[in-house]
Amino acid sequence: MEAIVALAFAFLVFPFSSPAQALSSNYYDHTCPQLESIVRSAVQKAMSNDKTVPAALLRMHFHDCFIRGCDASVLLNSKGKSKAEKDGPPNISLHAFYVIDNAKKALESKCPGIVSCADILALAARDAVAMSGGPSWEVPKGRKDGRISLASETRQLPAPIFNISQLKQNFAQRGLSIKDLVALSGGHSLGFSHCSSFQNRIHNFNATLDVDPTMNPSFASKLRSVCPAHNKVKNAGSPLDSSNLIFDNAYYKLLLQGNSIFSSDQALLTTPKTKALVSKFASSQKAFEKAFVESMIKMSSLTGGQEIRLDCRVVR
Repeated sequence: MEAIVALAFAFLVFPFSSPAQALSSNYYDHTCPQLESIVRSAVQKAMSNDKTVPAALLRMHFHDCFIRGCDASVLLNSKGKSKAEKDGPPNISLHAFYVIDNAKKALESKCPGIVSCADILALAARDAVAMSGGPSWEVPKGRKDGRISLASETRQLPAPIFNISQLKQNFAQRGLSIKDLVALSGGHSLGFSHCSSFQNRIHNFNATLDVDPTMNPSFASKLRSVCPAHNKVKNAGSPLDSSNLIFDNAYYKLLLQGNSIFSSDQALLTTPKTKALVSKFASSQKAFEKAFVESMIKMSSLTGGQEIRLDCRVVR
C-alpha cells in the first residue's frame, strides 16, 4: 500500500459489480479441482527463494481490488504509450508477478481456459498470509479478468500521506467500513517501504518541526539515519514492522508506541473509533485475525472483470 510519490486524493471511482457476482468457495470443484494446490505450490516455491514474496502478493492483490475491483488489471503490461496500472507511481515497486505467471502456466496445462488470473491472485494473497504464520480462509472464487488497465487510475489508491478523513472516504467508496480500514491496514505486518513514502514524517514535517511529533523520537532518529534528507540510495527504506516476515499483530503494538512508518498508519489513532480498534487488535491476535479474514473476503469480493485471460499479462 506504499506509494512512491505523494498522490492527490481522487474522488473519481469506477463502479464495481455486486459482491455477489457468482462467487463461491466451490466454484472450480468440478472444472479444476487441483487449483488451490497448484497456486499454493507456486507461492511456496517462490517464498523459498525470496522472503519478500508474501508481502508483494498481498500488496498486489490489495492494489488490484482497489481499482476497478479484483479483476487482475494490475497484472496487465503497458502497451506502447498506453501505460498500465503496474507502471503507475504507487505500483512501480510491485514485484513477484512471476508467481502468478507460474501458477497460471501450470493451471493452463491442467485445466485450460478455466481459471481467471484474478482468482489466482486472490488465492496467492491468502496463501502468502497463511504461509507467513497468519490465518487461512476459504476464498470465494469465480472472478473474471478485466480488459482495462490505466496507470492514471492508480491515483485512486489510498496514499501513505492520507489523513483519517481521506482514508475513510477512500474505503467507503468501495463499500468498506472503518473496521475494514483498520483490519486491512494490518497487512502492513508484512513488507518494506522505501524512504520516499515516509520522508514527509522525518524531514521538513511542517513550518516549525522537522519531525512528526507523534513519532517515537528514537524511532524517528533511526529512520532519519537510514533515509537522510537527500537520500540517493535507491532501495533504502525500512521494514513496515519489527517482524515484517511474520504475519502477526505487532503492527498495532508498534503503532501505539509511536513506531509506525506512514502518516496513514498514524492517522488510525486520530479518531476514538479507529484508535479503539487499533488497541483491540494490539491486545488480541485472535481478534485481529478474525477481523482481517472478514475484511479480506469482503474486499476480494469486489468484482469487475468480463473474461478469463489465457495470459495474465496480456488481453486477447
